[in-house]
Amino acid sequence: MKAIVFDNSLKLDTNYKKPEPKFGEALIKVSLAGICNTDYEITKGYMGYVGVLGHEFVGVVEEVNSDKPEDKKWIGKRVVAEISYGCNDPNCEWCAKKNYRHCPNRHTLGIVQKDGCFAEYMTMPVNVLFEVPVNVSDEQAVFVEPLAAACEISEQLHIEPMQRVLVLGDGKLGLTTALTLHAQNLDVILVGKHQNKLDIAKKQGVKTKLLQDLKIENIYDVVVEATGTAGGFETSMALTKPRGVLVLKSTVATGKELNLAPIVINEITVLGSRCGQFPPALRLLENNRIDFKPFITKIYSVDDALEAFEANKAKESIKILIKFA
Repeated sequence: MKAIVFDNSLKLDTNYKKPEPKFGEALIKVSLAGICNTDYEITKGYMGYVGVLGHEFVGVVEEVNSDKPEDKKWIGKRVVAEISYGCNDPNCEWCAKKNYRHCPNRHTLGIVQKDGCFAEYMTMPVNVLFEVPVNVSDEQAVFVEPLAAACEISEQLHIEPMQRVLVLGDGKLGLTTALTLHAQNLDVILVGKHQNKLDIAKKQGVKTKLLQDLKIENIYDVVVEATGTAGGFETSMALTKPRGVLVLKSTVATGKELNLAPIVINEITVLGSRCGQFPPALRLLENNRIDFKPFITKIYSVDDALEAFEANKAKESIKILIKFA
């Protein structure tokens, strides 16, 4: 089968071995997959990962290795999957809570110990599969994983209806987060540097402002940092009101010294937020609360996967998709 593999370099392998599902796993024919910034970081050495890349996908179950009738019912269904699954050890507190992303022995699709979805076929345990509603297109369903990550904020933090929320960063992450919080009827403003990207959120009802036009004052109850830069982190601190909450939605790796004194002086709560539950994200899509079509810069064939990765690097690109079926 065809697969996009990273092993010190990125390549399209046209003869990669088709995976065989282990007991309790489904064999999934991938239809559409999305390139994430994490995939790009892996090609620069992040996590030391070697194998098939990719963790954002939608596909159809072709086979299930199980003797349980309830597992066999997945055959023929169009699905997405949580990107992590755990050890399922009875003594693992994280697996008991189905919070697999914190299991110390987890496998993470295309990132840790598990071939990803940038291939014609992939496998995942049936206990992390979710059926895609009939009215949700593949082009929408492929965004479920980042949408679930945005939904995670409201699972971790109760934001009151009258509180002011600011999302800093107009990339894929910031746009998705702002649209999600807006869909939950919160008072949110998206701030970024690119008017064309801000307009995507603005057309769906989100208040927006260019960073250059924003007055930097600590008046926001909740600030979501989605720039992934040290400068963005410092600006986020300056925007968070005393005893407010600063949500870190992107990882900031920098050698630059950061002045963290404002966190102590203003008694700011810092909340790390990563992956999320899929059902809330699927409901938002099923109820047409968010439209991801404007995110899609271009859809490439798997045969043009290397070109797709190059296109993903362009600043004007928002989301690059790869079609497998």
